[in-house]
Amino acid sequence: MQPDPAVIRFIKKHHLLTLATCTDSVPYCSNMFYALLEQEFYLIFTSDTKTRHIAEVLKNPVVAGSIALETETVGKIQGLQFCGKMMEMSGKPKIKATTAYLKRFPYAVLSGTPIWAIEITYTKFTDNRLGFGTKLIWHKT
Repeated sequence: MQPDPAVIRFIKKHHLLTLATCTDSVPYCSNMFYALLEQEFYLIFTSDTKTRHIAEVLKNPVVAGSIALETETVGKIQGLQFCGKMMEMSGKPKIKATTAYLKRFPYAVLSGTPIWAIEITYTKFTDNRLGFGTKLIWHKT
C-alpha cells in the first residue's frame, strides 16, 4: 500500500532532503538532491563513498530524514519526516534509479558517484493547509 497521494505530490514537488544517520550513538545530518522512484517508494540520490553519511550507512543502514517547505505563513506549512533503510543500487534497479535521477538532475552525469536508495518504511506528513497540525501517517506493510 502506498502513502496518501498528497505525500507523493509533496515529495515530487521538492528536490532537497535532509538525511539523518547514526553510528555509535552519534547522530549526523546531511543534505542532498533526490529523485523519487514512485512505484518502489524509494528516494534516490548520488553520493561519494568517502562522505561521512555513507560511511555511517555502511555501518548502520537505518536512516531518517525530512523534506520541508520553508514558509513564514503558518497556514501553508508542510513537511515530511521519514524513516527507512538505505542501500547502494546495483543491477537492473540501478539502471532505473540512475535514469530517474539523471532525468531530474542531468548535470549529475559528471559526478560518477554511486546511486543510493532509501526504501521508505514510515512517513509523517504535516500539512497545515488541511487544518493546523494535520498529520498523515503511513507505515509500510
